[in-house]
This record gives sequence, structure tokens and C-alpha cells, in this order.
Amino acid sequence: MKDVYKTINEKSENEIIINKSRFIGFSAPINSEEEALKFIEEIKTRHRDATHNVYAYCIGENSNIQRFSDDGEPTGTAGIPALEVLKKEDLRNVVVVITRYFGGIKLGSGGLIRAYTKGAKIAVDAGLIVDMTLHIKTKINIDYTTLGRFENFLMTNGLKSEEIEYKEGVVFTLFVEKSKVDEFETDVLNITNGQAVINYLDEKHIPLINGKRV
Repeated sequence: MKDVYKTINEKSENEIIINKSRFIGFSAPINSEEEALKFIEEIKTRHRDATHNVYAYCIGENSNIQRFSDDGEPTGTAGIPALEVLKKEDLRNVVVVITRYFGGIKLGSGGLIRAYTKGAKIAVDAGLIVDMTLHIKTKINIDYTTLGRFENFLMTNGLKSEEIEYKEGVVFTLFVEKSKVDEFETDVLNITNGQAVINYLDEKHIPLINGKRV
């Protein structure tokens, strides 16, 4: 997966009424097609009495897997518009289901396209679009004499410690954006007069909005 990709932060739902038809948009972050199909089946089961349960999903670094279903709506009026929302937002690893309860007024092809586009959009917006950004888990051992300067550096740069251990020195565990590791290391060594011991551990994608952790 890329160092940064867009997805949604959490399972969510929202709904809208269009010409007396009720459209409920559901969304979820996923990591596999199996997870997507499981989520779709959950919604279909919960809303088995709905007129339609339309879905679309994109999975993979280059959206390698793209699937959709009109679920009985006229071809091209439901699943494709939902999928286009995911593509327009450049989302990865996301599934949406738009459930429709027919209200008695036909919408026509153009109306259906607009309705399912809206249903998918309110679903992903409710899920909160985030930049999944690759971070490196980092352990930094510093001397007590530089503790104040280091803590001020973390606060100024919006960095949050996951864990702090007080031993012979102070050991901070935190996640640093992979793209900023070199700059981070230079700053830490400058602050600690070259005395900090820095160890890099696992990599992990963490959700950010406007550069800040969710």
C-alpha cells in the first residue's frame, strides 16, 4: 500500500428522502474483498425488506478490485454512480451500500443516478474521509537533562507519546511520519546535543486529517 492513501475512518450511515423514497447510505473501511462482502451481507440482512440494496467497493493500492451491483435498479443507474463517488474521492479500501425503500414515485434514470450518487456521498462523508499515512514506531532514549527541551519539541510539533518510561534515561515511544523521519532525527539530535538513542521499529498507517491525527 502507498505511504499515503485516502479511506474512511469508521463504519457510518446517513440517510436522505428523495421524492418519498428513503435512501440510507452505509459505509465501512475494509482490508479485503471478504470483509466487503460480509458488510454487504450484514446490511442486506438488516434491511431484507428494502426495495433495493445497491453496493460498490474499491480495494487495493491502485483500486485493483472494483465491484458494484444495481440490485434490480435499471442498469447503470445505481451501482456505477456509487462506485464513481469512491473513485472521484480517490478512496481505497472502502465499501458503500445504499438501501432504498421505494416511496411510490418513480425517479427516472437521471433521478436514480443523482439519488444513488447522493446516497454514496453522504455515506462516505459520515465515515469521515482521512489520509491513511505511513508512520514508523520510534523509541527515543534521552538524558534527563534534555527532558524539558524534548517535551517542548514534541508539543510544538504536535507529536504525542504513546508511552514514556523513566529509567536511567527517559524512553519515549511515538509514531513519526515516514516522510519526516530524517528531519525528525536531525531535530532530536540537535535538541539532545547528539546524545539521544533512536530506534525505529514497526511501520503502521495512521489516519490524519489536515496533517493531524484523528
